[in-house]
Amino acid sequence: MTVMEIDRIKMADSNDELTLDMMFEALEKMPVPEGIKVEIVEGNIFMSPQRDTHWEIIRRIVRALEDRFGMNVKVLSDVRIDFPGYNNGLVPDVVRIAQDAQKTAGGRWRCEDAEFVAEVISKGTAANDFGPKKRAYAIAGVPVYLIVDPYNGKCHVFTEPKGEEYRVKTTIKFGLPVDLTGTAADLILATDEFPRD
Repeated sequence: MTVMEIDRIKMADSNDELTLDMMFEALEKMPVPEGIKVEIVEGNIFMSPQRDTHWEIIRRIVRALEDRFGMNVKVLSDVRIDFPGYNNGLVPDVVRIAQDAQKTAGGRWRCEDAEFVAEVISKGTAANDFGPKKRAYAIAGVPVYLIVDPYNGKCHVFTEPKGEEYRVKTTIKFGLPVDLTGTAADLILATDEFPRD
């Protein structure tokens, strides 16, 4: 199925817009190659390839969460969660869900249960991570949002969400630990072995 075909989906009411479910259903029918991440940000479809560097950083973050909280920690990677805003079917690189969280009747995790989100930027989608996704995470009340930038060798930590913004931003260079103790993430993340792009 092509993007043109998505436009042809028949709607019950001509004034209706495509819902996120309809958009993802159409995308699932498309021949998207393995290793391509697909998400919808503010109604726009983004496809980005998973790079070695990208995955290596994601793996290290997931491992740090498992080391800190055990193998039963609710940590996900590349799983759709709908966030506030216009058609935000986001697919965080890493998200830790509250341990007592339950899926909705529709089988999805609720954005309100996200305690920590990490995104590893790609050149083509970095503006989303710093813009609409950061705004959606703040509105949802995600307590800790981490952006890892392998191009500049920096981690950006956003905490204390209020409205559409985070009140606190901290930047840490690769090689230094990212101390998230005292936050909902409650771990120290080593960055000395994060690869650079």
